[in-house]
Amino acid sequence: MIGEVQYGGRVTDDFDKRLLNCFARVWFSEKMFEPSFCFYTGYKIPLCKTLDQYFEYIQSLPSLDNPEVFGLHPNADITYQSNTASAVLETITNIQPKESGGGMGETREAIVYRLSEDMLSKLPPDYIPHEVKARLIKMGHLNSMNIFLRQEIDRMQKVISILRSSLSDLKLAIEGTIIMSENLRDALDNMYDARIPQIWKRVSWDSSTLGFWFTELLERNAQFSTWIFEGRPNVFWMTGFFNPQGFLTAMRQEVTRAHKGWALDTVTIHNEVLRQTKEEITLPPAEGVYIYGLYMDGAAWDRRNGKLTESTPKVLFTQLPVLHIFAINSTAPKDPKLYVCPIYKKPRRTDLTFITVVYLRTVLSPDHWILRGVALLCDI
Repeated sequence: MIGEVQYGGRVTDDFDKRLLNCFARVWFSEKMFEPSFCFYTGYKIPLCKTLDQYFEYIQSLPSLDNPEVFGLHPNADITYQSNTASAVLETITNIQPKESGGGMGETREAIVYRLSEDMLSKLPPDYIPHEVKARLIKMGHLNSMNIFLRQEIDRMQKVISILRSSLSDLKLAIEGTIIMSENLRDALDNMYDARIPQIWKRVSWDSSTLGFWFTELLERNAQFSTWIFEGRPNVFWMTGFFNPQGFLTAMRQEVTRAHKGWALDTVTIHNEVLRQTKEEITLPPAEGVYIYGLYMDGAAWDRRNGKLTESTPKVLFTQLPVLHIFAINSTAPKDPKLYVCPIYKKPRRTDLTFITVVYLRTVLSPDHWILRGVALLCDI
């Protein structure tokens, strides 16, 4: 009951509730009443007679808790320290003066002007609507995967258009030909700080730096361009989609239509982790899709035995081999011995970044990995 009824604060989705229920299962049991019971080495239930003795015991506990106390891997402390340092550096960047200095070095405007020219030279060409339409008709424009592709290309074209327009205007504003608007000022400040301007972020995706964001734009566009003009890829980079949930739904629809008598309501997603890497895949699967580019957080993957294993010390993320995602005509519960692993778009785990769950083989109890906070991330 304690695990189910709590809501609010840190408990805001089903995976928070799952963790709370896991703590209740692991810790709240008959073993609690045994004299040898402890939550972790040095963390036992005190047997005191007075309130002062309880206070004394609480004061004797360490002021900084080891991540392993909560079931996390020791690497979690590195993640915490990195996030704290990043927050401090971001605060320092935010309070820096925004106006150009009077020094002899290159001005902010000159640096951003040069960066704008460089980005414009590398920006991919616009998609020509009639060419895209002709290719989609040839590939089968009513196929659910091709409908999804058209929607993704439309969104990518919007990003490319806004990028081209704002970079060109920013160059003119720096030259003094046009007035520096609020959006252009925001773009100049953010580009100087290697951040993504708000006008771009609103129509695209988040990223840690402007360099990573622009590289991702080129890689995303390369995947769409290859798919539309050269044919469907053997392996998909799911990180490169605006709507990865729509991609998986399109795959379910495609499989459902290929089987007479199947209904979309009863078709569920299942998966299998392959031993191959992306480069070793030469043919697409008979059914479903191959996906690459997922990173495991909180655990590692034993490629030889095809199961979850503990993280290597000081290695925060490990890349998962190619994942085969397919659809089955069954709503029956999955094997309880499999770990239900959530996939998120970004390291920040919220409902907004959640995509789906996959089922991973494990020798240890799934509860062990729930306490470890194991998840798959599209981007680190």
